[in-house]
Amino acid sequence: METNTETNQDSTAPDREGKYLTFTLAGEDYGIGILKIREIIGMLPITPVPQTPEFVKGVINLRGRVIPVLDLRLRFAMQEGEYDDRTCIIVVEIQGDAGQVVMGIVVDTVSEVLNIKAGDIEEAPTFGTQMDTDYILGMAKIEGSVKILLDIDSVLTAQELMILGNAA
Repeated sequence: METNTETNQDSTAPDREGKYLTFTLAGEDYGIGILKIREIIGMLPITPVPQTPEFVKGVINLRGRVIPVLDLRLRFAMQEGEYDDRTCIIVVEIQGDAGQVVMGIVVDTVSEVLNIKAGDIEEAPTFGTQMDTDYILGMAKIEGSVKILLDIDSVLTAQELMILGNAA
C-alpha cells in the first residue's frame, strides 16, 4: 500500500525554502527565488514604449532579443529613484496565463544569494482588504532584519502581462 507523504504537509502553503537573490528598493530588502532569475545586467539604454503603464520603463535589446523592462519601485507605488552605477536590471522568467514571459526589473542594488530555511519564513502580515499582498511569498527573518520574499509570478496581473507582451 502506497502512502502519500504530501498529506502530512500543509498543502496550501507553497514550499518557500530555498535560495533567493536579494536586492534593495528604497532601502528595503527583497528576495526573488533564484530559479526565476535568468541573469543580472547593468543598466542598458531603455527605449520607451508609448501607452504603457508608468512602471513600464520600455524595452531593451538583450543580445538581439527585445524584452520589456519595468521599474519595481514604480510598480510598488514607491518614489522613483535616480539610476546610478549600482542600479541593475534583473532578468526574470515568469509564468503567466499565456505562458512564460521574460522581462527585466530595475532594482536599486543587488545584494547576495541567501539560502533561506522554511523556519525563517513567516506569512505576510494582513494589512486589511484594501491592500493587495498576493505578490508577497513571505517575510524572511535573517540576522535581525526582514527581507520581503516576492512571488515574481504574481507581481503583475494577467492584463499587465499582456501589455508587457505587446510592448516587446
